[in-house]
Amino acid sequence: MPNHIIIKNKIKSFDKKIGISPDKSISIRSILLASQAVGVSKISNLLESEDVLNTLKTIKKLGINFTKKGGVYKIQGFGVNGFNISKNTTINAGNSGTLARLVLGLLVKTKFKVKIIGDKSLSKRDFSRVIKPLKIMGAHIKSKDNLLPIEISGTRFLRPIEYNENIGSAQVKSCIILSALNTPGITIINSKVSRNHTELLLKFLKYPIKIQKKKNIERISIQGLNQFKAFDYTVPGDISSAAFFIVLTILSENSRMVIKNVNINKSRIGIITILNKMGGKIKLKKIKNYNGEKIADIYVKSRKILKSINCPPSLNSSAIDEFLIIFLAAAKAEGISKFKDLGELNKKESKRLDLAVQFLKLIGIKVKRFKNNISITGNPKLKLSGNFVMKDFLKDHRIFFLSCITALTLGGKWKINDRDSIKSSFPNFLNILKILGAKIN
Repeated sequence: MPNHIIIKNKIKSFDKKIGISPDKSISIRSILLASQAVGVSKISNLLESEDVLNTLKTIKKLGINFTKKGGVYKIQGFGVNGFNISKNTTINAGNSGTLARLVLGLLVKTKFKVKIIGDKSLSKRDFSRVIKPLKIMGAHIKSKDNLLPIEISGTRFLRPIEYNENIGSAQVKSCIILSALNTPGITIINSKVSRNHTELLLKFLKYPIKIQKKKNIERISIQGLNQFKAFDYTVPGDISSAAFFIVLTILSENSRMVIKNVNINKSRIGIITILNKMGGKIKLKKIKNYNGEKIADIYVKSRKILKSINCPPSLNSSAIDEFLIIFLAAAKAEGISKFKDLGELNKKESKRLDLAVQFLKLIGIKVKRFKNNISITGNPKLKLSGNFVMKDFLKDHRIFFLSCITALTLGGKWKINDRDSIKSSFPNFLNILKILGAKIN
């Protein structure tokens, strides 16, 4: 199968109910915490993408066995610091920054050296933000220029720390939380608000973790060296995957969609807030609580007119993975949309802020950028014709998704390379588009 697709026609109107891929963030975290639990955990509806499958391969290399039967993964854990690690162990995190950063936190007490490597894209991403706190705690880490490959060997003399996380990075926060499981005493993180799946999972497991909120800062206290029991968990749908279908529906003519059983964690639904401020009519129905998370059905209708937005930076962390598709909505809105303090986008699988500017200019949208701020002059009448070729983007799946939604809503003939990138987070993406009536070759 070629590593590209061809889209020649806009999608026709649709009225559909769909299920979305399981949440990648929760899938990875549930596996890692199952590896630290005492007993056999059962995880259902696990996302079977490359990033998640690499997480399963990782725990196996660290001495944790798992089986799959009838769609349920059973993971045999031996408690906190229960890994059985051989000498010269190498972990390949592939394209997953979440896996690479979080597993470092679990390895702070390992007896032998463990090397972590990744693909070309991940090997260019900065790991200083997790290396620094882990070194302060006492872990031994070797890395050239804070890049992969990284060698880590633990220490018996771990010490709790109080650390200020000022970026709003859930990966940094989660890495420190997981390292605190192995650390005596109370570790404290003063963190800018970001997605909180790790904390919610630990609360669900009745682990001694306390969270105090004050404005945009969370003070998280973790009591180390406590064991927790194995658990059963069903992974909900991923709002980051749903985001592309939300915007597809809004920008398509006379269309409706219901997306079933999606995680609507408050730290993840910035896209819904932003799009509703722009005139979208997105509603959450059948809301229910599930082990600390909130799940709902998302109802979306197409909109003839969207208005521009001066996006509050306070929404950045809750929409950080969705800004690419939000920018497409802004490209079709009336007026000038403004977005600030988005430097974190350039710390992702690719330099997404840089590529977003290039992409918007490619489709004829006026964009101004000053440092990490951009303004987008929308064109509600925007329609595309002619040929567009999207090259490989270091396996950045979200650039691929953005290109597909643009082709299906704005027109033109598109050749979109890097089809294989969808395997990292959303292998079923193209199949769902075809169910909606999209013609893809």
